[in-house]
Amino acid sequence: MRIGVLTSGGDCPGLNAVIRGIVRKGILAHHSSFVGIRDGWRGLLEDDVFEMSMLDVRGLSGRGGTILGTSRTHPYEGGGPGQMREVIARHELDAIIAIGGEGTLSGAARLVHDEGLPIIGVPKTIDNDLDATDYTFGFDTAQSIATEAIDRLRTTAESHHRCMVIEVMGRNVGWIALHAGMAAGAHAILMPEFPVSFEQIGDWVTSARDRGRAPIVVVAEGFIPEGLDEQVADNGLDSRGRTRLGGIANYLAPRIEEVTGIESRATILGHLQRGGSPTAYDRVLSTRFGMAAADLAVERRWGTMASLKGTDIVAVEMTDAVHSIKYVPASRWDEARVLFG
Repeated sequence: MRIGVLTSGGDCPGLNAVIRGIVRKGILAHHSSFVGIRDGWRGLLEDDVFEMSMLDVRGLSGRGGTILGTSRTHPYEGGGPGQMREVIARHELDAIIAIGGEGTLSGAARLVHDEGLPIIGVPKTIDNDLDATDYTFGFDTAQSIATEAIDRLRTTAESHHRCMVIEVMGRNVGWIALHAGMAAGAHAILMPEFPVSFEQIGDWVTSARDRGRAPIVVVAEGFIPEGLDEQVADNGLDSRGRTRLGGIANYLAPRIEEVTGIESRATILGHLQRGGSPTAYDRVLSTRFGMAAADLAVERRWGTMASLKGTDIVAVEMTDAVHSIKYVPASRWDEARVLFG
């Protein structure tokens, strides 16, 4: 079997480990050959591909980014599915493995069900917001980076008796904020799923100060305080027409200082959470996803993706991943909130 591999959407720690898992399992177990597709769907639309061997994936497990490059090109741009068919036929490809998040997988599912293209999916996002898998690779690395950053900011907060407001990624879900906030012992964790008032935030910050602590507030980029109608962002729209999030920490810090009288500073971690080497957990999960995707391609199970259920890697429909978002449940919010008192 001859298989094309692409990575699409935002970059993410673990992408290279997935590519390595796919290629090594495909060659060693199934005697498949591989073609690397550059910059996601763009490469498949513009015939920007190259032959990929075991040599190309050697030593990739700990390397961040993606050797294939990525973009947010929409699969229906330009020549769309018709152009893709020509490229697939020209290179005699039997399958495409698309590694990406909600946008990539929704496009892949549409190409399978509406256009009949032979595509397998691998779930990728630091946000951990795909409902069809317990965890996505990249999430563990992102929360670990955020936790270390909070630990470092705590020392300067304590030195100056300040409140630190740390903004993390996650779009419309609070998984990174929840895990990093709990791991680092934050005094308030603000998530899109659970709006709270400025008064409540001020109470948490004041309570921490009164106990002799330098207050630490962790906020997800998509958090909307009670009383506001939309997310705080001034970064325009992305290629999919979604608001480019970022800036809620800068909005909150002066208001916390005004309400509490505590000098407050904001830090936006941004793309630091997406760069660098993946954690050991993400390297292993990525490798397992890649190996499973190679198997699914050989089995010609088009429209499915590799998924983590418990400790097992199983196949699920890609449509299950893109039609629902995995929000933080109320039970997890209650666990975190107990720690603020």
